[in-house]
Amino acid sequence: MTRFGVRACHCPKTAAHFWVTRTGGPNFAPFLVTFGSSPKPRESRPGMQLKRHAIILASALAATLAATRPAYVHPHVFAEARLDVILSPDHQSVKALRHLWRFDDLFSSTVMMEFDKNSDLKLDDKELKEVADTVHASLAEFNYFQLVTQNGKDVTMVPPPHLMANFDNDQLIILFESEPKVPIKLTGTIDIGVYDPTFYTAIDFTEDSNITVAGLPSNCTSKVIRPDPDEAIKENQKTLTDAFFNDPTGTDMSKIFATKLELTCQPEG
Repeated sequence: MTRFGVRACHCPKTAAHFWVTRTGGPNFAPFLVTFGSSPKPRESRPGMQLKRHAIILASALAATLAATRPAYVHPHVFAEARLDVILSPDHQSVKALRHLWRFDDLFSSTVMMEFDKNSDLKLDDKELKEVADTVHASLAEFNYFQLVTQNGKDVTMVPPPHLMANFDNDQLIILFESEPKVPIKLTGTIDIGVYDPTFYTAIDFTEDSNITVAGLPSNCTSKVIRPDPDEAIKENQKTLTDAFFNDPTGTDMSKIFATKLELTCQPEG
């Protein structure tokens, strides 16, 4: 069973273009997401190579620290993601995070088989709601794979009231919007990203343009950070323990490999 409540494994998928439309709730539509212009196996993508490189290095370091065999931690489910950071109307705080995840072919096929109750090779509204509810419940203990900090301190996020599930070109799409418990004032350094603390699911931002914020005030800047696995391990070597590699959920250290959007805001005046 996966973190999403269904069994799955991975097969490569090609680049994809898709529209997502909906009515009511958060304004996800019209929403065009482009993941590359030519078909390439997922293994060749830089983001996925970085993730797998990190896992290889992590396993090697585990062996060094513990003098025992490394834990074989690696992703089984893959998703291409988009994250839009939504600011308040006055552009002085982060109001919400809008997520879109597009899952790999094999995981999507597994979801289709397990939730297609009437065996018509498609999911109706009721079946899609069951998928969304299952994913919603499964990810609750993992904070919906969200990484949000301000000046190095974790920001409490309110669980999204619901998720939306859809299928496009035979691939599962999950959409949801979450909000911080208290709006995040645009001061200091704010880091926002997506990661699975267990390494079971690889959430991949294939392009920097897929993790964005619009309307930042003039005293703020933004940049996408893709940690170098070698440097991440070197900088955190003292805190990486054998317990982490045998049970990543226990230490939550896999976030050091997460791609994130960093907002830096200087005092005005």
